[in-house]
Amino acid sequence: MTTRFLQNALFGAVLCLSSATRAQTQLAPVEGDLSVHNFHFKSGEVLPDLRLHYATFGKPRRNASGQVTNAVLILHGTGGSWQQFTGANFAGVLFGPGQLLDAGRYFIILPDAIGHGGSSKPSDGLHAKFPHYDYQDMVAAQHKLLTNGLGVNHLRLVAGTSMGCMHSWVWMETYPEFMDAGLPLACLPVQIAGRNRMMRKMIMDSIRSDPEWSGGEYKTQPPGLRTALYMLLIMGSSPLQMQKQYPTRDQADSFLDEFVKSRMASTDANDLLYQVDSSRNYDPSSQLDEIKAHVRYINSADDLINPPELKVAEREIKKVKYGKFVLLPITDQTRGHGTHTLPSIWKDNLEQLLKESER
Repeated sequence: MTTRFLQNALFGAVLCLSSATRAQTQLAPVEGDLSVHNFHFKSGEVLPDLRLHYATFGKPRRNASGQVTNAVLILHGTGGSWQQFTGANFAGVLFGPGQLLDAGRYFIILPDAIGHGGSSKPSDGLHAKFPHYDYQDMVAAQHKLLTNGLGVNHLRLVAGTSMGCMHSWVWMETYPEFMDAGLPLACLPVQIAGRNRMMRKMIMDSIRSDPEWSGGEYKTQPPGLRTALYMLLIMGSSPLQMQKQYPTRDQADSFLDEFVKSRMASTDANDLLYQVDSSRNYDPSSQLDEIKAHVRYINSADDLINPPELKVAEREIKKVKYGKFVLLPITDQTRGHGTHTLPSIWKDNLEQLLKESER
C-alpha cells in the first residue's frame, strides 16, 4: 500500500500505518509516557492509571517570566498516532532546518490521544469496559500532558488534522489564554450531524450489530469491522485521485482487496468503535467568539467529510475575532480529506499565521 494513497484514503485512521511504511526524516524524536492516576472522565468513569504516550522534537525555550515561547502542539486524526507526522511529506516539509517549524527553533509535541497509538485504549485489555471518552476528555488529558508532564505553560501554535482539527477548536475554547495561534485542518466547528454523523453511526452499528462482536469480548475481529473499513475508505478518499490511481476495474478491485486485508490485520474493532464514538457530543459553535488566538482554518474542496457546499466554515469563522478561513481548490496535489497532512499545499497559510500572531 503506497504512502501516496494513505494520504488519500481515510480520515486519520489510514494515515497511521507504522513508520516503516513511510520515508523517515533524519530528525530524531524523543518518545515518552505520562501516567495520570485516577483520571476522571466526563461520563463519571475513572481510569486508575491513564497512560499518555507522546513524542517530541526540539527543546522548550522560556522567556524571563518562565513562559514557554516555542511550543507547538500537533494533534492527529481518528485512528492515527504521532507517527503520521514523521514522514517526508510532513516532517520533511516543516520540521527541518530553516523550515517553518524548524525543530532547532521550536519544541514540537506530538501526543497520542486517549484510545490511540501508545496511549491507553480498549484493546489493552478492558475492551468494552474501557471508559467512554469524548473529545473534551482527550483535550483535558493533552493539557495534563503538557502542563504536568512536559512543563509547558504556553503554546506558540496548536494545530490538528481531522479529529485533531476538532480537538484544536476545543483547545482554543477551553484554554483561550494558552496559545498564540491555531491551525485547524479538515473539520467543521459545529456539531457532527447530517451525512457525517450518519457515516459514523454506520461504522459503529456495523460493529455493534455483528453477533461475533459479543459485547466487545470477541476472540477474533468481527466481520462487521470489514463494513466499517469500507465506510472509512469512502469517507476519506478523493474521487479524482482514486480514478487516476486505479483507472481500471481490475486495479480498483486489487487495491480494495489489499486495503481490507491490511486494515483488518491492523485494526481493533473496540478501538475503532470508541474512536468514532468519541465525537458524539462535539460542538464548539457556541463558544467560537471566546477564542483569543489568531486562527487560520483550512479545508480542501475535495473533502467528502467536510464538503464545501455546506458553507458552514464560512459562516462559523465570522464568530472568531482573529479568524480566517481558507478553502483549498481541487488540484492534482490535493488528496481529499488527507490534504490535511500535506503541508506543501497549505504551508504558505501557516507562514502567514505565524507572522500575524507574533507577539
